[in-house]
Amino acid sequence: MQLTLWTYEGPPHVGAMRVATALTDVRYVLHAPQGDTYADLLFTMIERRDRRPPVTYTTFQARDLGGDTAELFKSAARDAYERFQPKALLVGSSCTAELIQDDPGGLAQGLKLPIPVVALELPAYQRKENWGASETLYQLVRALAPRREAVPRRPVRERKCCNLLGATALGFRHRDDVAEITRLLAQIGVDVHVVAPLDASAADIARLHEADFNVVLYPEIAGQAANYLQRAFGQPFTKTVPIGVGATREFIAEVAQLAGIDAGALLAKSSSRASWYSRSVDSTYLTGKRVFVFGDATHAVAAARIASEELGFQVVGLGTYSREFARQVREAAALYGVEPLISDDYLEVEQKIAEAQPELVLGTQMERHIAKRLKLPCAVISAPVHVQDFPARYSPQMGFEGAAVLFDTWVHPLMMGLEEHLLAMFREDFEFHEGAAASHLSHAGAPREQHMVSSQPPVVEPAPAPAANEPAPVVTAWAPDAQKELQKIPFFVRGKARRNTERFALDRGLATITVETLYDAKAHFGR
Repeated sequence: MQLTLWTYEGPPHVGAMRVATALTDVRYVLHAPQGDTYADLLFTMIERRDRRPPVTYTTFQARDLGGDTAELFKSAARDAYERFQPKALLVGSSCTAELIQDDPGGLAQGLKLPIPVVALELPAYQRKENWGASETLYQLVRALAPRREAVPRRPVRERKCCNLLGATALGFRHRDDVAEITRLLAQIGVDVHVVAPLDASAADIARLHEADFNVVLYPEIAGQAANYLQRAFGQPFTKTVPIGVGATREFIAEVAQLAGIDAGALLAKSSSRASWYSRSVDSTYLTGKRVFVFGDATHAVAAARIASEELGFQVVGLGTYSREFARQVREAAALYGVEPLISDDYLEVEQKIAEAQPELVLGTQMERHIAKRLKLPCAVISAPVHVQDFPARYSPQMGFEGAAVLFDTWVHPLMMGLEEHLLAMFREDFEFHEGAAASHLSHAGAPREQHMVSSQPPVVEPAPAPAANEPAPVVTAWAPDAQKELQKIPFFVRGKARRNTERFALDRGLATITVETLYDAKAHFGR
C-alpha cells in the first residue's frame, strides 16, 4: 500500500461492496472505523444510485479500541439481520479494521443466524478492488451452490440457456452491456438463465448450476467463479469478450458452438455502422493516428485490437493497472510491437504517455486528466470513471451497438480537435478575429469587447543574461511572431513541433526562437 493522490482501484472491501450492492437481498456487514463509510458516496454520487448500498458498518471510534470491538461487530451483525432480513450475509473487515484482527467470520458464525453467512478474507494490504469483487463472487457462489452429489442431471432443453457473469454495481457500462448481450444471445437462439451478480438474488446464485454454460463478460470479476462452476458442475464458459465488431463475431461463433447452434445466417447478416463509418471518406484521415491505451486488462486489450484492426490507428502504448492480468496485456503488446506498461502509478503512466507522443489517449478518468494537461484528445474506455461516464442514455461497450458507441466516442474528440484547429488557423481572418462581430449578425452586430482573454499561449520572456562566470541558461523564449506561427500547426502535432524546435534551439545555443528558427527546425527534423 502506498500514499497517493489518485488510485486506480480502491481496497478489496470496495470490490465486495460492488458485488453486495448489485445483489437484491444480500447484506454486507463491514467491520470498519467511522471514516470508512466514505465508500457509500461512490454509489450514490458517482453511479447516481437512488438508494444507499446494503452495507452495515460497525463504525467503531478511537475510544472503542480500548474496549470490546468484537462485541460491537456481533451487535451490528445481529441488528442487520433483524432489521433487513437478508437471505444471505457477507461479513468482513475494511483495511483499517483488519489491523485489530477481530475475525468477523468467526464472530458471525457464532451468532447462529438462520441464513448463510459468507466470511470474506480480503487482504487489504496486498490486493485491490477488482480482486475483492472476484473473491466475493467466488465465495458467494461456493457458499450458496448446492452440493455436487445433490445436483440432478441437467435437463435437455429445446433452447440452450446460459448465465451472464461479472456485471456489478459501479461497473463501467455494465447495465447496458448486459442488455446488449442479452439481445444478442436471443438472436443466436440462447436464453439467459441468470445475470449475476447484477440484480440477482441469493436464490439466483444458488441456481447458477442449472444453466448449460456461462458467459464471462468481465474476466477480472467473474473468471474465478466461472472456473469453479466448470470444475464443480461441468459448465463451460466463454473466453471471448465481445467488445468490437471482430470480437463480437468471434463471440457469436463461440456461443453457437457451446450451444450446438448454427449461427452462419446471423453472422452473414450481422454488421455495425462503425464498420462502414471507419471506411468512409470523412474517416480516412484517421488512418495511422497514434493512440495510447491504458485501463483494466479486458477493456485495454479490446480497445487496442479495435484501434489497430478496425479503425486503422497505430497503437504506440498499451498498459494496465490490473497486475493479475499482466500476462494477457504483455501478449497483446507484443502484437503491436510496444513495451507493455504494468503499473498503478498514475505519474508513471503520465510520463509514458508524454514520451509516446500519441494523438489520442484511450484510458480511465485519470488519463482524461493527464490528456487534458498534455492537450491531447481523450476518450474513457475503462473504470475508474466519474459521474459523466454513467450516462442516462443507452450506451453499451459490447456487441455491435457497443462498437458503434465506441466509434463515436473515440473519433469525435479527433474531429472536434480538427474543428478547433481550423478555428485557430482562421482566428485572424476578417470574419473571425477577436474584434469581429458574430458573423450571423452581419454588419448590424457590434464588435466584441476588446478585453476578452486572448486564446494565444503566453510568450515566455527571455531570462537575464548570465554573469561571466556562470554557464549559459538552459531556456528558450518564443518570439511573439514565432508563437503565433506555432499555433497554425495542427493540434495533434503541435506539441511535437514545439519540443523539436526547442531542442533544435537549445543544441545551437539560441536564446530566442524566431519564425526562422521554427522553419529551420522543421527542415532539420524532416530530413
